[in-house]
Amino acid sequence: MAAGGGGRKVPGCSAEHCGVRRDGGGDPHWSRPEARVWTVMLLLGTCLLYCARVTVPICAVALSTYFDWDKKQSGIVLSSFFWGYCLTQIIGGHISDQIGGEKVLLLSASAWGCLTVLTPLLTHITSAHLAFMASSRFLMGLLQGVYFPSLASLLSQKVHESERAFTYSTVGTGSQFGTLVIGGAGSLLLDWYGWESVFYFSGLLTLLWVYCTCKYLLSEKELIIPIDGLMRGLSISKQTKVPWKQLFRKAPIWAVIIAQLSTASTFFTLLSWLPTFFKETFPESKDWVFNVVPWLVAIPTSLFSGFLSDHLISQGYKTITIRKFMQVIGSGVSSVFALCLGQTSSFCKAIVFASASVGLQTFNHSGISVNVQDLAPSCAGLLFGVGNTGGALLGVICVYLAGYLIETTGSWISVFNLVAAVNSIGLCAFLLFGEAQRVDTDSAYMDL
Repeated sequence: MAAGGGGRKVPGCSAEHCGVRRDGGGDPHWSRPEARVWTVMLLLGTCLLYCARVTVPICAVALSTYFDWDKKQSGIVLSSFFWGYCLTQIIGGHISDQIGGEKVLLLSASAWGCLTVLTPLLTHITSAHLAFMASSRFLMGLLQGVYFPSLASLLSQKVHESERAFTYSTVGTGSQFGTLVIGGAGSLLLDWYGWESVFYFSGLLTLLWVYCTCKYLLSEKELIIPIDGLMRGLSISKQTKVPWKQLFRKAPIWAVIIAQLSTASTFFTLLSWLPTFFKETFPESKDWVFNVVPWLVAIPTSLFSGFLSDHLISQGYKTITIRKFMQVIGSGVSSVFALCLGQTSSFCKAIVFASASVGLQTFNHSGISVNVQDLAPSCAGLLFGVGNTGGALLGVICVYLAGYLIETTGSWISVFNLVAAVNSIGLCAFLLFGEAQRVDTDSAYMDL
């Protein structure tokens, strides 16, 4: 059975012209019509991922009032997601490499969609509201932790190298779209119908997306999960085709992991502290401006970075040269604007600098995020999971350290210095040791 999806014929596209995979024959990559449809559906999936993820933060004040929680109790609920999120990254990526990323994506989305819909109902039934909501968020983290490693695995197997950057960047904009959608629609639903409606809205849309994806993009045969592949995914065996010991001795592997650690942790730091920075530094400013504008800017910059990367590669530039160029912008130039943010006293300039820093960080989608797929397409999901797990853990440390620095120094400059320093470490590692040659096979390397 083929592990990958996309076997069902896209409307208006014949098997002969689309290059659809049939029983392991032909090109395993998606044809262009297939790739367009899958890209749109995965973008929507990423959007709904963030809609479900942000339901509790959006409803945090309403939940605290309804259940009479203090700040400490609210913090327990909000932080529970993270701990679950860290635990399934690696195993989720490995299972995806074994049975196909699209299967893991749909299974996890079905589960988190049901959990989101059921959360308000079950919360009213139980008397231990705090324990239930914390457990629910922990489980949500477990279920969503497999998403991005599975996405990396799927795209590494199904998208041509020359098109990966734009595809990944486009799908990645779903995170910004999701944040904006739930921020806008969720706020209205919260005011009109109460906090429960936000959960129903997000969960039902997710289940609708799963249904449409299964019905129109996958055949019945492709929906069957091979038990042997699942068992291989649940245990990282020594007798695998991938030489793990040799793989983790490769400098390019560690370079991309360190770079991913750095970029993920600094993203979490900015995501956590930017609203507080604007609220304290510019108390008279409108909340919606600094909560919306940087994420709106990030959408076109992410799309542009993917288009530019694939265009330059198609013009004959080496893949690794373009990957490093994109990373210089994503980690280096974005850090410069972060440093500027700590120096300005003008609200307008602060919005510009924050938007530039957050927006340019999306160039990472065309740098290290796709470089994992360049290096090891056979186990891209697992490697992405390793980096993402480490990035999330380091993110907690950086977020805490940023708060400590604010308390001890009384200045926001130290926070942005921390962001720039961590980004610089990852960027230097990638510039020095980053490559785009396959390292998951013993066959001769192709100089990319």
